[in-house]
Amino acid sequence: MRNAKLFLGVIMVSSIFLVGFGLPKNIEKRVHKELEKTFQFSEFLLHPIAVSESLNAQLPKKINVNNLFKISHDADHLGYVFVGQAPSKTAMFDYLIVFDKELKVVHSKVLIYREEYGGEIGSKRWLKQFLGKTGGDRVNHESNIDGIAGATISVRSMTTSIDSLLLTIEILQKNKVL
Repeated sequence: MRNAKLFLGVIMVSSIFLVGFGLPKNIEKRVHKELEKTFQFSEFLLHPIAVSESLNAQLPKKINVNNLFKISHDADHLGYVFVGQAPSKTAMFDYLIVFDKELKVVHSKVLIYREEYGGEIGSKRWLKQFLGKTGGDRVNHESNIDGIAGATISVRSMTTSIDSLLLTIEILQKNKVL
């Protein structure tokens, strides 16, 4: 009887850990939708990436159990997803970056944009500029990422956030976390 209760407890905790991974429900649904489109699977698991405090202190983009995940389907490793926020003029917007197994950007999406102006950064055409980027690449709104008239603050913010993420990915690779 005691083993059965313990087993049930482990199953419940595991289910919460794997299904409800700490993102707000509206964000979680959007993340799942984008991952389904990217990997062509409706069922997959998200495994939070653990980073030591000492390594996290060195990272430009802080990693926690709610923002960087390994994606798997059955026993297959599909890639990684990062879910973050960046500032616009007066609010924050939510975005995701999907990496393949080799840690190359294969998809990016602005999940929720909360302002009247600047939402053009969510266009597929603009976000395409980040595809294929890896930890060794740098992106900059002044040199290799096109701007958008009327969305200057959001362009700078998104580009800076992605550049910090790419640098973080490079450091995590070098430290064999990914």
